[in-house]
Amino acid sequence: MSDAAAEFAAAPVAVLATVSAEGQPHVVPVVFAVSGDLLYTAVDAKRKSTQHLRRLDNIAANPRVSLLAEDYDDDWSQLWWARADGNATVHPSGDEMAIGYSLLRAKYHQYDRVALDGPVIRVAVSRWSSWHA
Repeated sequence: MSDAAAEFAAAPVAVLATVSAEGQPHVVPVVFAVSGDLLYTAVDAKRKSTQHLRRLDNIAANPRVSLLAEDYDDDWSQLWWARADGNATVHPSGDEMAIGYSLLRAKYHQYDRVALDGPVIRVAVSRWSSWHA
């Protein structure tokens, strides 16, 4: 695993960027888990108005996505970010959903109390990049 991938994988949260069929960008924070060059995030039972989310429609229209993990510090010599660029697929059932749920439960103890009950987004990462102060 590259340094950028390892740093990204260790981050607690990232921001997922998708684009609609009309070219409208959409950015949302997500929790995620990484296995090699595959990244998983899911629609869980945290409070939402619907499980039919804009990010899912955007991925159906344009599977190219970016995710950004970063750490801000008032000591700017400690700043860093890591980015994963790739192609996303949505899995409402099956093996990829099970793999994603398993990885997410292993990383986040909060899933002992919050249900994973929606589709899994799997990103096949084609490029990892990072920057350090």
